[in-house]
Amino acid sequence: MPARAIVLALCIHVMWGGNPVAVKWGLEVFPPMWSGLVRFAVGALCVGLWAVVRRERLWPAPAEWPALGLVAALFMVQITTMNMGFGGTSGSLGALLIALNPIFAAAFARYFVPDDKLTAGKALGLLVAFMGTAVVLSPSSADGSAEFMRIANWILLLSALLLGARLMYSARVIRRIGETRVMFWMMTLSLPMFLLGGALTETLMLHNLSWRPIAGIAYQGVAIAGVAFMANSYLMRHHAPSVVASFNFVSPVAGVALSIWLLDEVFTVTLGVGLVMVACGLALITRARVDRSDR
Repeated sequence: MPARAIVLALCIHVMWGGNPVAVKWGLEVFPPMWSGLVRFAVGALCVGLWAVVRRERLWPAPAEWPALGLVAALFMVQITTMNMGFGGTSGSLGALLIALNPIFAAAFARYFVPDDKLTAGKALGLLVAFMGTAVVLSPSSADGSAEFMRIANWILLLSALLLGARLMYSARVIRRIGETRVMFWMMTLSLPMFLLGGALTETLMLHNLSWRPIAGIAYQGVAIAGVAFMANSYLMRHHAPSVVASFNFVSPVAGVALSIWLLDEVFTVTLGVGLVMVACGLALITRARVDRSDR
């Protein structure tokens, strides 16, 4: 990869790392489902404009609707649980927990993407990443007992599981339909579900309205769902996907750093150990994918 592509890949993963901070800011006004509604209305608009510029067809064929509907439903549940989890835990730990989705993706790959085999290198990486989070959540550690008992952390683990399942199922659907169309309809079809769930179960906290929740929602919709998607699509088309994915370890590192900076969180020893192990595990996973693609 040329230097400009490496810089772009790093920027994308740093942006993804900032998502926990943006979600926590947005939740000050917009509860989990309302947050998803506003965020992905903006995101769908960005992806739709991207498709228009690239002259890509957006309207699905009749046979494509069931798969798109299932992806959208899974997406809505995963995003809602992620927002709920981020709202009840620290941004630093949230960044680590959601970064565990490759563990669950590997488990679901055999059902949705049979040619994505679990190699010894990937298995080692998954084990190291999982042990990193176990260090942070261990009740025997100095600050792990409270985190182990916090329901929000387990909700985030559930979201990571759902994210792994969604990524693997979406990968199979994308092979037939195309990434832009899947992303657009995944967001668009989820909007009525977010609206219904938010209207029935949540209340907007407009008295907290300030620049922070507005910036958080705008960041999630424009930067993450829009710009990061388009930039990542560009890199995937022009460079080996396995190489582009090798930057995944940057996201949890950036997430922890940005949470400490912007949310005034405290950096603990167990968090540092867990962060290093999760980052190393993700690096091993993606390194194994790169080596396999080279062969």
